[in-house]
Amino acid sequence: MLSQVSPAFQFELIAQDGNARAGVFHTPHGDILTPVFAPVGTQATVKAVSSRQLTELGASLILANTYHLYLRPGSDLIAEFGGLHQFMNWHGPILTDSGGYQVFSLSSIRKVDEDGVTFRSHIDGSTHRLTPEKAISIQEQLGSDIIMAFDECPDPYDPKYNQKAMERTHRWAERCLAAQTRRDQALFGIVQGGVFPDLRARSAEFISSLGFPGHAIGGLSVGETKEEMHAMLEVVTPILPADRPRYLMGVGSPEDLVNGVLRGVDIFDCVLPTRLARHKAALTMTGRINLLNSVNTRSQSPIEEGCQCYTCQHYSRAYLRHMLVAKEILGATLISIHNLHVLLELMRQARQAIIEHRYSAFASNFLENYRLP
Repeated sequence: MLSQVSPAFQFELIAQDGNARAGVFHTPHGDILTPVFAPVGTQATVKAVSSRQLTELGASLILANTYHLYLRPGSDLIAEFGGLHQFMNWHGPILTDSGGYQVFSLSSIRKVDEDGVTFRSHIDGSTHRLTPEKAISIQEQLGSDIIMAFDECPDPYDPKYNQKAMERTHRWAERCLAAQTRRDQALFGIVQGGVFPDLRARSAEFISSLGFPGHAIGGLSVGETKEEMHAMLEVVTPILPADRPRYLMGVGSPEDLVNGVLRGVDIFDCVLPTRLARHKAALTMTGRINLLNSVNTRSQSPIEEGCQCYTCQHYSRAYLRHMLVAKEILGATLISIHNLHVLLELMRQARQAIIEHRYSAFASNFLENYRLP
């Protein structure tokens, strides 16, 4: 078993305001200023956005998906290219999930046992086997900076099964640690436990005891209420070590980012900004906009007044609506650029507010003025 905290991965806590934290996570491919939102590049691409555009947006971390890349094009092929950084031409930090969430979402075509999971590919129906050891091996081939332990993500409301899945997740976490061979990757453990405070506390204590260089909070934003998510964060984050980054998996709406930072979370990721862009919706600092609405037909305004993103600096709502009506793929790119900018800028503003010890007021003001969808 490798020592869990490599010199290549150090987390510095720069400032704290209440539970909100501003830090720096050092990685071999660059520093990550936290709190941070990571755009999701499921299949080694942030949909409709190039690596150069991500750099211009100021993205410092992106996420790729182990399950999808294992099935296509295959981790062996990516390893031949020297890993994900070279394969996708992104030279900043990359985080890969373990594939656990995707496998467990395939409830009708997978079977779980103590050793791992047998599942059928959603692409061609072929049968595959994923274990903690294999999840680590695949991620080592991918060469990402932050890798995730293999976990079981159950329905959040079943208490009996959540305990069973949590205990299995703990055993799998130990196996992942034993399987890791690369020191240039930070392996994060994952806290589970559904919406049950006692299970969440037990899981956070156990995962913390294993010495991971960072910790993820899984099994949230999977159907529970916002209030339940907040309650679980309030249980978990005080238990997790203060000197390690905390990652809330799969969460990315603006109000959730602000509330997550308020409760001590450092890292977020979500497909939301690019998915919304492909479905005709734009994020703003005060709520979502449907760009297909007829009111935008002749609008010369940008998506959001005062926004400094490339899209708002060069294109009108009328043009973007035309792109959508005409089904031009440029529309998805331009709206994705804007939506990503909103979340990245929100985290930049949040970080500054923490450093200036005014995050509580910042969060209150944002949440009061943000219209929920």
